[in-house]
Amino acid sequence: MSEQKLEEIRNIRLEKIKKLIALGINPYPSKPKEGIEDIADAREKLEQDVMVAGRVMSIRGHGNVAFFDLKDETGKIQLWFQKDKLADSYKITELLDVGDILYAKGIVTKTKAGEISIDVNDFQLLSKSIRPLPSTWFGLKDVEERYRQRYVDLILNEEARKIFDLRTGLVTEIRKFMDSKGFREVETPILQPIYGGASAQPFTTHHNALDTDLYLRISDELYLKRLIVGGYRKVYEIGHVFRNEGIDRAHNPEFTMMEFYWAYANYEDLMTLTEEMLSTIINKLTGSYKVQHEDDLLDFTPPWPRVKFRDLLLEKTGIDIDATRTEVALKKEINGRKLKFDLKGVVGYGALCDKLYKEYIRPSLVQPQYLVDYPSAMIALAKKKEENPHYISSVQLLVKGYEIIKAYNELNDPVDQKDRWLEEERLGKKGLEDHMVLDEDYIRALEYGMPPTAGWGMGIDRLVSILTNQHSLKEVILFPTLRPEK
Repeated sequence: MSEQKLEEIRNIRLEKIKKLIALGINPYPSKPKEGIEDIADAREKLEQDVMVAGRVMSIRGHGNVAFFDLKDETGKIQLWFQKDKLADSYKITELLDVGDILYAKGIVTKTKAGEISIDVNDFQLLSKSIRPLPSTWFGLKDVEERYRQRYVDLILNEEARKIFDLRTGLVTEIRKFMDSKGFREVETPILQPIYGGASAQPFTTHHNALDTDLYLRISDELYLKRLIVGGYRKVYEIGHVFRNEGIDRAHNPEFTMMEFYWAYANYEDLMTLTEEMLSTIINKLTGSYKVQHEDDLLDFTPPWPRVKFRDLLLEKTGIDIDATRTEVALKKEINGRKLKFDLKGVVGYGALCDKLYKEYIRPSLVQPQYLVDYPSAMIALAKKKEENPHYISSVQLLVKGYEIIKAYNELNDPVDQKDRWLEEERLGKKGLEDHMVLDEDYIRALEYGMPPTAGWGMGIDRLVSILTNQHSLKEVILFPTLRPEK
C-alpha cells in the first residue's frame, strides 16, 4: 500500500472517530460492558446467550444486514447485525472497520448457509483501528517486516501463532518436568560485574550510581554453581542471555537459555535425564517422537547414539587427537592434510579443536545424538576425566548441526580452575577472540567446597525451531534483534 493511500485511509478513520465521539461513543473505553468468554467456547453454545470480544477481520453486507467476522486467540465467529433488532445503534456499524476491536452480545445461531453466528443484540467498540491491516502480508518481499511488525504477523498469520503457542507449551512442560524431579527454579543476576560461564563477547553497560561497568550475562552458569556451593542440590533457571556477536539464522544476540545444576550427579546421569525429558515432552507436544525438519525426519526415540569426539574427528578429518596433543602438532596435521578454513582469532589447542569440530563434525550430525568426551582444552569449566586428563567428562546433544545441549561434570578444584582461566587469558592476549576471564569471587566460592556436580545448558530457541520446522531462529523469537529500520 502506498504512503498516500495509507494516509487517505487514516484520515477517513480519524474522521470516523470524530463522528463516534459526537454520538457520545468513547472509541477507546477502559473495558467491555460485561464479562466475556472465549470465542471457541461461545461456538459450542448453540441457542444460548454469549458475550465475546475480538478483532474484526472482515465486513460484508449492505442496507439492513451486516456480517462481521470476529477473531480472538481461540477462534473466529460470524456476527450478524440486523437493523430491525438493533434500531438506532445499527448506524454505528457504518463507522466500524476491519481491524477494530469489538464486544458483541447475542444468541448463538446458525445461518441458512449453516455458519455458526451470533445474532447480535448489543455491541460496543473497544478500540478503533486507525491503520488498516495489510492485504499482501503473505507476499512480502522483505521478510524482516514480519519480524519487525510481529503484532501484525500474529493477527494475520495463524502459523506464526502456532509456533509461539508450541514455544509456550515447551517451556511450561520443561518447568513441570524439572519441578517433578525435585529441581528448584531460581533467578540469578542479568547484570554482572564479570561475565563468565561461556566463551563469548559481552554487552557492556555502566551503572551510574556505583560508577562501574557491568555486563549483560552471557551465561547463568557461575551463579547457579554458587548456589550449589551454598547447599542447594538441584537448581535450574530459564532466562535470557546476551552475546555481542553476529546475527544469522542460528544466532540472535539475545536468546533464551535453560541451565540446571545437579549435585552428586555426573554427565551420564544428565544424558539419561535429558533423554527422558525431551522425548517425553516432544511426544506430548507433537504427538510423536519423530519430527519433520526441512528434508529430514528426526527421530527422538530414546536412547540416542553416543559417539566420542576423538572418534568422529578421526573419521571426518583423519586427525587423531590422541596422537596430536599440542597446538603446533595439530596445526601441522591440519596443514599436512590440506584442510582449509579461516583461522583468524583461533589461538591455542582448544580453539583449534573447536574450529575443526565446527567445520567437519557439527554440520554432519543430523539425527539426535550425543557427542561425548571433548579435549580438556576446549572447556575450561569442565572436569578432566580421571583415567585420561586429556579429555573432559562432557557431552553435547546435536541435532541438524545445531548444538541443543552442552553438559559436563563441573570442575570443582579451585586451583585447577584458576590455572585454566589464567591460561585462557594468556591465549586472549595472544589473539584468541573468544575466551573466558578469571572470576576471583567464583574461585573463592570453590575454595569453600563444591560437591561433585554435573550441569547442563540448552538453547530454547534452537529446540523450538526444530520442533516447528523453521529454518531461522527469527521465526521462533517473538521480537528478534534486527538492523535499525530505515
